[in-house]
Amino acid sequence: MTYTLLYDDDHGLIRLQEILKHATADHKWMVRRLKPGEDNRPLLKSLKATGVTRVILDCPSDRVLEYLRHANEVKFFEDYMSYVLMSLDAHTLDLEELRYGLSNVTCLRIFDPSDSTTASSLADWKASKSDNVKIPGQAHEITVEAALASDAAKLITSAVESAPDEFKIEAQKIQCDTESQWELGEEFTNHLLTHPITGITDKITLDNTTGERTNFNVEIMELSNSGFNSIAKWNAKTGFLYARSPNDVSNILAEKWQNKTFRVVSRIGAPYLIERTPKEGEVLTGNDRYEGYSKDLIHEILKETLHLNYELEIVPGNGYGSYDKETKKWNGLIGHLLERKAELAICDLTITYERRSSVDFTTPFMTLGISILYSKPTPPPPELFSFLKPFSVDVWIYMAAAYLIVSLLLHILARLAPNDWENPHPCDKSPEELENIWHIKNSCWLTVGSIMTQGSDILPKGYSTRWLCGMWWFFALIMCSSYTANLAAFLTNAAMDDSIKSAEDLALQTKIKYGTVEGGSTSSFFRRSNVSTYQRMWGAMESARPSVFVKNNDEGVERVLKSKRAYAFLMESTAIEYQLERHCDLMQVGGLLDSKGYGIAMPFDSLYRTAVDNAVLKLAESGKLVELKNRWWQAPEGSGCVSEEAGEEGASAAELGVDNVGGVFVVLGIGCGMAAGMGAFEFLWHVREVAIEQKMTQAEAFWAELTFALSFWETEKPVQHSRPSSSASESNMASRASSVLRSAADLFHLDVFK
Repeated sequence: MTYTLLYDDDHGLIRLQEILKHATADHKWMVRRLKPGEDNRPLLKSLKATGVTRVILDCPSDRVLEYLRHANEVKFFEDYMSYVLMSLDAHTLDLEELRYGLSNVTCLRIFDPSDSTTASSLADWKASKSDNVKIPGQAHEITVEAALASDAAKLITSAVESAPDEFKIEAQKIQCDTESQWELGEEFTNHLLTHPITGITDKITLDNTTGERTNFNVEIMELSNSGFNSIAKWNAKTGFLYARSPNDVSNILAEKWQNKTFRVVSRIGAPYLIERTPKEGEVLTGNDRYEGYSKDLIHEILKETLHLNYELEIVPGNGYGSYDKETKKWNGLIGHLLERKAELAICDLTITYERRSSVDFTTPFMTLGISILYSKPTPPPPELFSFLKPFSVDVWIYMAAAYLIVSLLLHILARLAPNDWENPHPCDKSPEELENIWHIKNSCWLTVGSIMTQGSDILPKGYSTRWLCGMWWFFALIMCSSYTANLAAFLTNAAMDDSIKSAEDLALQTKIKYGTVEGGSTSSFFRRSNVSTYQRMWGAMESARPSVFVKNNDEGVERVLKSKRAYAFLMESTAIEYQLERHCDLMQVGGLLDSKGYGIAMPFDSLYRTAVDNAVLKLAESGKLVELKNRWWQAPEGSGCVSEEAGEEGASAAELGVDNVGGVFVVLGIGCGMAAGMGAFEFLWHVREVAIEQKMTQAEAFWAELTFALSFWETEKPVQHSRPSSSASESNMASRASSVLRSAADLFHLDVFK
């Protein structure tokens, strides 16, 4: 910190020496001498150009007003200035003409004239005065020097009056060049040091060894609209005791700045501040020209909470603020504040160490971190036969081969197994022939029914065939379960991309370029980081050609959108949240790389710093900050993106459209067509046989069979027999009768066994 001492006599330098004994290496001092009775305005004007803000004025009280007037005339008594008046009589000055100035004026006093004990002693002092002279410019008649002299005289008088009888205080002639002393001097001195009294400057006690005063009170006084007011007290025992609460500070601030219009500087950038588009016939002026999160926040702080006026302005160049090593100056918002062109700066301004060393910040009104903005992977075009994807082509071929081999093996084993040869007539205990139903058609039907998890109405009975079916069922169980699980995972995760998942993935590859805003806090983070991954990323960004740095966030977002997944942008997480609400083809990759906050910036030593900070905390506790963020971050109704994480109670997978499962319908349609073709072929083949057996034309047989097939109310079909010739009709009738009798006997036996 830099302090400027203004003094007008040699005693000021002597007092400065005592101050420097307790100063630290961080304190820098600038010393200038004022000339009483002369024009000191050129000196004060030159000091103003250096940017000093802390001034200690060491001069007698009767010259304080003169020097402050000169400072006010050259605008060295403006905002951000702090004056400490060294004169202990400064609180008695009538500074009414400077009360409404913007500087902070502080002084000290060692007694309170309004205190009852002090007032009583002061009344006694006034009554004993022989003159009635009043010092010009002072509100009270007594000075600190007079008060201390009065208390010293009172201490000696009281000590003499209370001295023991053996103390005979008589005037004696003492030569200066002799060694003779007052005989009772040492004893009287001891009596004086142990005899406390109460005077104008409160209770007086002295150290027995050094004779110095051991107790005294000091009040810190601050100039306000009503004059000097006490803001804190100090004594050796209790230290500092502050007399003002945060609410009192806010009230005093509001009173002091009620006629001031705060200049608030910001920058254009959605959603923090954007220019309003006027309606037809509407003329926008002043703060109405802008809207956004920053405007609403500063309005809540200054207008609604502190009841202060403000005016928004845009910083030239629309920059955040970076330090130029060549010119050794700040630009952007930070430079605007340092040049005293604004009182506050608000936008998405990150609190960094470099900025914090030049300007002051409030408590962060928003916390965030650096993350990666990247384009979402383009979902692959839906395939008609995507249901085949869970298995590779080799697996499908092996499954088809396994199906044919198992079906053929089942057919062969069934013919070899004795238990699979069955009696066609269960009522006949001694059949002449045995039947085997496991021909190739039934074998294929059993295997296909098993793998389709539908089963079959016929089952093998032989040991070998049953073992073969069991193994096939196990194979079908595993393959069907694997297919179902893999199909669900494939269809729901088809759009997932594993190119990059974190900053480490970015650092380990060279195909995807990445960058930040040039000169911003994000680039400073990578430039200063000691983490090897971030150092590697910064080296890659610096060496990339063409440059991967952009001028602002909007340019970075636009570059990500147009790069076709060849560029990733590193930016603050809050800005990413805003962009994701409005660009559905963007996504955030990984978590936060750091943790930081946005704050309201202001020059150092701003009187309103505490009040603005308290207002931010109040808005945070009331939930107003969250409400403001939701208002400006959420996209307008109907235009936002639907979050992929929404709908936890519903299905976790994405809906499947016709494009995804249309191939299944194609297969079903082809199968139905093949079945219809096979049915037509069987029907025509049957018509040919009927035509041969019935001795009729194929057209007659076709229409007869088709008419019967379309007669849906007919449920029984008579058995067709070939027409007999005239010569053999009698013999055929006899054989037909015998077969009918045999069939009737079979039915009779079946009913009996039931």
